[in-house]
Amino acid sequence: MSAAKKEEGFGSMIKLGLILAAYAVASCTVLAVVNNITAPVIAANNERKANEAMRMVIAQAEDFSAVDSALCGTTPSGTTKIEAVRLAKAGGKVIGAVIQISGPTYDHASIMIGVDAQGTVSGVQFLENTDSPGFGSKASDPNFKLSGGSTFYGQFTGKKVADGFVAGETFDAISGATITSKGVATLLSDGTSVLMSLLKEHGND
Repeated sequence: MSAAKKEEGFGSMIKLGLILAAYAVASCTVLAVVNNITAPVIAANNERKANEAMRMVIAQAEDFSAVDSALCGTTPSGTTKIEAVRLAKAGGKVIGAVIQISGPTYDHASIMIGVDAQGTVSGVQFLENTDSPGFGSKASDPNFKLSGGSTFYGQFTGKKVADGFVAGETFDAISGATITSKGVATLLSDGTSVLMSLLKEHGND
C-alpha cells in the first residue's frame, strides 16, 4: 500500500472517530436536558403518590410529622431500605405512624405501612411493584381478591404487629407467587419493627 493510501486511510479513521465522538456528545447532552426536565416531574409525582398513600393507611390523621432522618436507610436485616418515616397526629396527639420501605420481592417493591398507637396495622399500600405480571404483580392489584374477598394488601389491615408476618401462616400468600409473598413479609416485619419502636418513644407526645 502506498504512503498516500495509508495516509488517506488514517485520515478516514480520524474523521470517523471525530464523527462518533460528536454523536456521543450530542446524545449525552440530549439525555441531560431530558433528565433535567423529567426528573423534577417524576420526583413530584412520587411525592404526591407517597402523600396519598400516607392518608390512605391512616385516614384519621390530620398531620404527618417528620422524624429523625437517621431512621432512613438500610434496615438491620440488610435487605430492605427505609425511605421515609412519619408520625401521624390528630388533635395534637400521636395516633400512629407510617413508613415507606422498599426491598426485594421476586423483583422489587415499595410499600407504605401504617400502624396505630395500639400496635395494629391500619393499612398497607403499594407504591411500586415490579414483580412478574399475573403472579407477583397480584400483590398490588386492586382487582385481585383472596379467598376471603380482600385484596392481598388489604388483608393486613387490622392485624396485630405482635402476631408477626409469616406467609402462609399469619397471612394468606399468593398462589404461585411465594417469593413475592415472603418478600412482602420481610418488608412488613422490618417496617413495623421500626414503627413500634418509634411509637414507644413518642407514646406520650
